[in-house]
Amino acid sequence: MHNHAAQFRLSVMARILQVSRSGFYAWRQRQSIGPGPRQQRCHERDEMVMLAFEAGKGRSGSPRLVLDLNDAGHSCDRKTVANSMMRQGLRAKAAKKFKVTTNSKHNLPVAENLLQQDFTATAPNQKWVGDITYLWTDEGWLYLATVIDLYSRMVVGWAMSERMTANLVCEAPTGVYRPRCKRA
Repeated sequence: MHNHAAQFRLSVMARILQVSRSGFYAWRQRQSIGPGPRQQRCHERDEMVMLAFEAGKGRSGSPRLVLDLNDAGHSCDRKTVANSMMRQGLRAKAAKKFKVTTNSKHNLPVAENLLQQDFTATAPNQKWVGDITYLWTDEGWLYLATVIDLYSRMVVGWAMSERMTANLVCEAPTGVYRPRCKRA
């Protein structure tokens, strides 16, 4: 109604929109005054919740944020903080559990770094590199070992197995696929 007051009469717009003219005038009066004390407290609380949420790296939900805010001297309850988070679109993300995939503390010999981070080759079959990854297949998780020629970036060979063993890596240049043996 406010945007179209110059084009249409207020009484006509109020009748069509089924609102009272006095309600429109009261709303316009409130807009010129600014937010009331309740809205100001709500805005301040939202800022405190946002700061506490960011301080927790986005991992804290409303129960933990309430504890943090109470420790900081701001009294609030869980539902108030949950509503503030919902209003601001804040959702706690679960911390990912760290999973160790490599055992670096061993007494086994470590291979020498022959490439010294130089991954360029001037001729084919001059430098080969390998990598191991795991893939989900219809047979379950399988390990894939690949060998790539650094000159052409072509796959020289690959091997798959259900276990990551030294044998898997040794068979990669020949291109071997060993599926799981199904027991009867």
